Amino acid sequence: MQRADPLAFRQAASRFATGVAVLTALHSRGEVCGMTANSFVTVSLSPPTVLVSVKSGKTHEAMSASRRYGVNVLPEQARALSRHFAGQPRQAYPGYKIVDGLPRLSNCVAFFACEVTRTIDVSDHTLFIAEVSECDYCDSLPLVFFSSRYHLGPGKPVDH
Repeated sequence: MQRADPLAFRQAASRFATGVAVLTALHSRGEVCGMTANSFVTVSLSPPTVLVSVKSGKTHEAMSASRRYGVNVLPEQARALSRHFAGQPRQAYPGYKIVDGLPRLSNCVAFFACEVTRTIDVSDHTLFIAEVSECDYCDSLPLVFFSSRYHLGPGKPVDH
């Protein structure tokens, strides 16, 4: 089978607008960990089921061990928070509270408490499929990622 050029694939995939979320989990030592992700997908409404794709690392370890994770959908003013969890920390650890035994970031647009039901290894990532045990939301505008740039809601780019 012929495979797409990785750079062309990355450029083409960046043309799919996504929301920006931070996955959070508790490590076995009780330490909060998290990572920025735009690979959050709703799978089913009955039962409420979601999927995230995660590369190896501290958050992957915590999710694998605890079989739980939180999905925090970021509001449009949270670019710095997204960068923080993408490995570019520019601030102290952000505020959170524990909801349903999981770290929930302050002011997120939506939060999903997830219980892993299945994992699938695909190349260098693991798909974590989970049923949602709790969720809530507010009507704030989301942070959007399109063409490798942040956007405010459906508006114009704010960086680059």
